[in-house]
Amino acid sequence: MRVYVPLTLSGLAEAYKEGHLGPMPLTAYAVTPALREWYLSDDIEELEYAALSRAAQASLRLLAVDPRAPRRRVVVAVDVPDGQAVADPDRGLDQSALGEVRIKAAIPLAKAAAVHLDADDAERDIAAAADALGAADLGDDDAQFTVDGAEDHELLWYATQEIPNLID
Repeated sequence: MRVYVPLTLSGLAEAYKEGHLGPMPLTAYAVTPALREWYLSDDIEELEYAALSRAAQASLRLLAVDPRAPRRRVVVAVDVPDGQAVADPDRGLDQSALGEVRIKAAIPLAKAAAVHLDADDAERDIAAAADALGAADLGDDDAQFTVDGAEDHELLWYATQEIPNLID
């Protein structure tokens, strides 16, 4: 099963130093039955993109609580054995938890398939979105517009061999 792990650049640097993604349990995003039902598509590429987008939103939330992290969303794509990523059945219909899975075992970074990262030119919009997230959660429409603006930036794809260059 392909899962998408939300991080920050600081978190990616830590994972690179430690050699694994953590700490456990790890929250990730995947094509779950609830995500399939919500998205109403059988196209696996569209569903994978939806899971990646959910992870990007979670990465933005990580940035909102870590003001020292560079303002770029990071998502690591990794394949894990079936059964290692488990959705919470009690949150299956909760729209905020669509695609969310928990992973209890450490995932070696060497198992990662790719890293998805915002381009440098997205930093200003991502910083504004991270700053506005709290107000958006409280119902501020202008703040929500700013948060939604982060989604205008596509995450770039990087091979895992490029991680050392990304974290420098």
